[in-house]
This record gives sequence, C-alpha cells and structure tokens, in this order.
Amino acid sequence: MRTKMIKHGNSLVLVIDKPILKLLGADRETLFDVTTDGQVLILTPVKDTVHPTSFKDALEKINIRNPKALKKLSE
Repeated sequence: MRTKMIKHGNSLVLVIDKPILKLLGADRETLFDVTTDGQVLILTPVKDTVHPTSFKDALEKINIRNPKALKKLSE
C-alpha cells in the first residue's frame, strides 16, 4: 500500500487506514512510539501505558508490607 501525507493546518499528516489499525490493535486513543534510522520511519503502538505504573505501585506496597519476608526470600 502506498499513501501520501496530507496538509492539516501547519502540519503534515500520515493517514493510517482502518484495516492496518485493526491489524495493529490500535485506535485513535493509541499512543505510538516514533523512531527512525534516518531512512525508515517506524511507528510502534504502545500497548499498555497503565500497567507499568500499576505494577510499580504494587511492588512498592509489597516491599512496605513484607520487608522481612522478602529479605528471607532473597537469601
């Protein structure tokens, strides 16, 4: 598939067709990591932005509640 960028205000926009978005599991709320090697543009959908912080919070709670048990497990 080939596509052109379109003008949107003072910017250029690359439109991603619905079948490709569906294949990626992305929608209008999906964040994308944008990278390049200088020749190729790579768009990677960010799958879960909530999980890393909630995991970190849960780990912190466990460390606060059970420091002795965790210390024994590490030995």
